[in-house]
Amino acid sequence: MDDLLRLIRRTKNGDRDAADALVWKYYDEVYRFVSKQTSDGEIARDLTQEIFISLLKTIGRYDPKKGAGFRTWLYKIGTDKIIDYFRSRVTHTCETLSLDEIEPINIRDFTQEVENKELAESIRVYVNGFPPDSQKIFRLHIYGCYTFAEIAEILHMPEGSVKSKYYRLLSKIREKFND
Repeated sequence: MDDLLRLIRRTKNGDRDAADALVWKYYDEVYRFVSKQTSDGEIARDLTQEIFISLLKTIGRYDPKKGAGFRTWLYKIGTDKIIDYFRSRVTHTCETLSLDEIEPINIRDFTQEVENKELAESIRVYVNGFPPDSQKIFRLHIYGCYTFAEIAEILHMPEGSVKSKYYRLLSKIREKFND
């Protein structure tokens, strides 16, 4: 922990090597968190870069004495950036492949995989329509594997409120996608 605080302090003082070390310490973890939510490696890399740019621009505001751990603070930046991305996303892009690039597949496995991906995408789009605090709770719990207590700490909310918002959203998802 002391090493991390030293790295943060050096980064705040403009040490580029420390900033680089700080980014690489968390890069893979944040990238996995983002890629689970976007299902697109290129978008995940771009968002991960935006998250770290934002972190470096605002690191002067991070205060470990305020209770939130650095990782918690980083994930809060990450969830905000992901919500902003989905909010700004207007159209879906399609990629065309030539028939020579496509491997033959088992149609039953393919159908199941497509249905699962379509359902996951539909749920992601549906969740994007909810208030940001509900989205953050959902994303941190589902994609970040945070406990409700950890999410409460990140969002500065009572744990009961976090659970209530999560289960309310989950109930609405079940109603919408009841099949």
